[in-house]
Amino acid sequence: MEPRSPPPDNEMGDTKIALPRGYSSPLTGVQPAVQPFAGRIGGNQALVLDRNDPKNSDYLKAVPDAAPFMRISEALDLRGFFDLNLWKFAIIEGLASFLLTFITGWIGIQPKPTSSSSAPAATSSAGVFGTSTFLGPLVGGITNWLFLTLFIYSFAPISGGHINPTITLATFFARLISFPRMVLYLIGQMAGAALAGLVLKDVYGSSDFAVGGCLIETNLVKVRQAFVLEFMCTLTLIFIAFGVALNPRQERIFGPALAPWLVGLTLGLLSWSSAYEKPGYAGASMNPARCFGVYVGSGFPGYHWILWVGVICATLGHGVFYQLLPPWISERAR
Repeated sequence: MEPRSPPPDNEMGDTKIALPRGYSSPLTGVQPAVQPFAGRIGGNQALVLDRNDPKNSDYLKAVPDAAPFMRISEALDLRGFFDLNLWKFAIIEGLASFLLTFITGWIGIQPKPTSSSSAPAATSSAGVFGTSTFLGPLVGGITNWLFLTLFIYSFAPISGGHINPTITLATFFARLISFPRMVLYLIGQMAGAALAGLVLKDVYGSSDFAVGGCLIETNLVKVRQAFVLEFMCTLTLIFIAFGVALNPRQERIFGPALAPWLVGLTLGLLSWSSAYEKPGYAGASMNPARCFGVYVGSGFPGYHWILWVGVICATLGHGVFYQLLPPWISERAR
């Protein structure tokens, strides 16, 4: 599949918009202000520029991640920090992270476990599947699925809909976003989540709370166990997210309409299915910004660093795999 060029006369200000033909309104002749961006969740890299088209060279110098096949020097170009649009998109990522962290945190909020409550829960005749240990994460997984899907729909046309450092880091290591975009998005996501944690603390009435996906009881879970669980769940999320929402080969199969549902479903299933088998482990985080916000409001546990180490290792591993088997074929490689 070849990277596409933007349709002619398809500009808004100084930004070319790589939208399909017929996307403009037949009544007004205007188009949505969607910037070309290879790392957009749910777009399957449909809204990108052709890097081999000389007409796009000036724009790609300013926004190198508007097309795939960035060189390392382009990805690390620091001029992006002076791009006002990137700052605006980072603010949008912060707003999305604030809202997502608050609503999913409030749904999964519970009192902090004590030594007496940390014992394995009594099981019913159906085993763990008939207890709150199983049903609680099930509700959380379903609501995470629905909310994340809707948030991606809402924010992907603007910032790309990452709303998660895992996606931001994974797209950077896959050379789909630039270093300035990665840094600004991470700052926005962390700041938004931290503010949500303070709001959670205020509405809960104290800092004595925990949230599913962000709770690891150190007296029951070893460091190695927590790391492996976080790493494996995050790696699974990244591979599926890239396979259904960032792979240009899937554009005509999933497209921008279905892909956000599949990404949300993946995270919901992983957060639920990882939450009930290991006592003291309330599910994989897969979103360190969300848990950082929870910890700002409730206090940092002993294993909070594992959420970041697991994500960084998983995104690095996926990045290596992505570079070995990229989904695009360059015309120069033919």
